[in-house]
Amino acid sequence: MISVVIPTHESERALAHTLAALVPGALDGVLREVIVADGGSTDGTAKVADVAGCRFLALAGDRGARLKAATATARADWLWFVEPGSLPGIGWIEELHRFMRERDLTGNEHAAVFRARAPRGASPLADSFALIASALGARPKPSQGLLIPKSLYQGLGGHDTKAAHPEADLLRRLGRARIETLDVAMTAGS
Repeated sequence: MISVVIPTHESERALAHTLAALVPGALDGVLREVIVADGGSTDGTAKVADVAGCRFLALAGDRGARLKAATATARADWLWFVEPGSLPGIGWIEELHRFMRERDLTGNEHAAVFRARAPRGASPLADSFALIASALGARPKPSQGLLIPKSLYQGLGGHDTKAAHPEADLLRRLGRARIETLDVAMTAGS
């Protein structure tokens, strides 16, 4: 169903936390594969990915090129871009199922992001600001984990390999009208 794509570089600890949070989705069957698009890590990032059963791709180039190359190998019809260290909140599996089922029924191609949440250890006030910014229509951030049909991603040309911030650029090109905010928060990595 979903190919998870995680861009990494020296992300051993953060990747371990994210992969642990994704285990229930793998057991449920909603996650078909996890692809780690690494930019030359020298820490234990590759070992963490291997132990977790991920496909580890050591790729040259900037972040946008690595993301684009990794998605070209994805086998599922849905792509979920997750930053290392990010943790989806309670109920994320059901919410992903709901969103994909609705998109399949309506036939319209939309993407989704999780509700914004401040990094672990941040004050409750920071969490409140994230919620207010989202309610006021702020553009989603890459840390919110983009779920997108592979066909829509390809139709947009994927990640721009020349963009300074390829994930933010992809969200901008998608446009707010084609992005739904899921009813589950994503805690950003610290």
